[in-house]
Amino acid sequence: MNKEIVVNSRGLESRIAILENRSLVEIIYERDFNQHLVGNIYKGRVENVLPGMQAAFVDVGLEKNVFIHAKDLVSIVEKDNFRIEEVLNPGQELMVQITKEALGTKGPRGTCKLNLAGRYLVLLNSKGHIGVSRRIDDGEERGRLRKIAKSILPEDKGVIVRTVAAYKSEDDLERDLSFLLNLWKQIEEESKLHNAPCLVYKDLDSLKQVIRDKFTPKIDKLIIDTKDKYHQAVKLIENISPKLNTRVYYYSHPKPIFDYYNIEEEIKGLLERKVALNCGGYIIIDNTEALTAIDVNTGSYVGRSDLESTVVKTNLEAAREIAKQLRLRDIGGIIIVDFIDMNLNKDQELVLEVLRKELSKDKTKTNILGLTKLGLVEITRKNERERVGDFLQQECPYCQGRGNVLSEESIFLDTVRKIKEVLWKKNVEALLLEAHPSIAARLIGSSGKSLKNLEEELNKSIYIKGNKSLHLEEVNFLKMGSKEKIKKMAIPLVEGEKLVLEVEERHINNSADGIARLDGYIIDLLDAGSLVGKKVKVEIIEVNKTYAQGKVIEVI
Repeated sequence: MNKEIVVNSRGLESRIAILENRSLVEIIYERDFNQHLVGNIYKGRVENVLPGMQAAFVDVGLEKNVFIHAKDLVSIVEKDNFRIEEVLNPGQELMVQITKEALGTKGPRGTCKLNLAGRYLVLLNSKGHIGVSRRIDDGEERGRLRKIAKSILPEDKGVIVRTVAAYKSEDDLERDLSFLLNLWKQIEEESKLHNAPCLVYKDLDSLKQVIRDKFTPKIDKLIIDTKDKYHQAVKLIENISPKLNTRVYYYSHPKPIFDYYNIEEEIKGLLERKVALNCGGYIIIDNTEALTAIDVNTGSYVGRSDLESTVVKTNLEAAREIAKQLRLRDIGGIIIVDFIDMNLNKDQELVLEVLRKELSKDKTKTNILGLTKLGLVEITRKNERERVGDFLQQECPYCQGRGNVLSEESIFLDTVRKIKEVLWKKNVEALLLEAHPSIAARLIGSSGKSLKNLEEELNKSIYIKGNKSLHLEEVNFLKMGSKEKIKKMAIPLVEGEKLVLEVEERHINNSADGIARLDGYIIDLLDAGSLVGKKVKVEIIEVNKTYAQGKVIEVI
């Protein structure tokens, strides 16, 4: 399998794409104006202690205080059973490392169990703790690494041996540990020089973390599109894994690197609810505050033999795609998957086994809890970063996250109610309002019939302007007053007037004619249907309440 890391770092944003066989499997963002907090170590001051939650909030100088649970204090507390109010007091200073970014309304989460990650080891302030990555499944090698770690580790520290340390020499591990111990000493000295709250250690930026953690011999190429980042990468790789320097490339082509690798198109797909499957089926991904729901459908896929095989094939492909989308979109929390119903237990187990296998490739902790009584698959995935969709998008200011707008019929009926309410309350002769053209058309009706009926019912004059810039649900009441005053405002033309207009579209009922607008007022241009997009000089030949007619004198 061909694996590549593609880095786009031009402008105010760095984007790191991880590809497998030229297909996007992970995307990492870092923006110059957004703080990256996870891994940073701060000297903080306890703001308040909450015994009922067994938690505390610590001021580290950020916009929001850092949340710390009692279990995150274990490394600085000698006894096993304790209550947080016995250990922390408001005003107390302590070292805190950020473990989770602020998400939504929640502030960042932190811990006093500090760690520093190197190439092969993670240094801990947990005395005597020695762990070995579970991804190293060779029992003999695990024992060798544990023995080396125990022999080189200071008594007051702990360590976790990383996956990439497998089959490395004792010298490699000792060199990595020496670097981390020196860094730890620098952090301790820095903390003594400043008062809380303050930053004492800033973790590596995203590119350096990717090089440290993901740029292994399994990666064929690392391609970077700016010279400064390229040189930084080469320098870092020379220190941690010099043999891989020949796999680093500088991209100098004028075509944007993400376009060249077709990554931009794949990113756009991450914002869509619907994800197509190769077999013709599809999955729908819906995010809510509480959980993410994923629905599997056969779509246009009808199979070749029988319904059961069609369903199983669709579910198997969906299982692979779901695992990929969870990783790509950084979806965390509770995930519920509604696979297409399968009659045979062996088919259900096969689909679950494929899902487990694909999820095992994800370094973010993910658990499959099994099938519910309703046949739904429950999954939990650790929330580590903001979802790609949340990072790239904001809540729609019109629908406030509903994802739907009112139907034209509903808006039309609601507007009629509002017109009646306004005119019954106000002692005026006429009203001028503006609405989206599709709503204005419904209010006017065919040949102005709807508007005429409403005026007769209320015994008032009503003028309606279409405004394309308005949201579909938005209706503005512009002016109320005498008939003469409102008519003058609503009809901006007189017969015989000559002016230049743009033909915006064909007439919906007579394609030979074109439609132009002047301040939302409709002008039917005779025989101008073929001139859409062009500017024309016209003469107004007839003026009505809801529209005017004009003839084209000259095409400009």
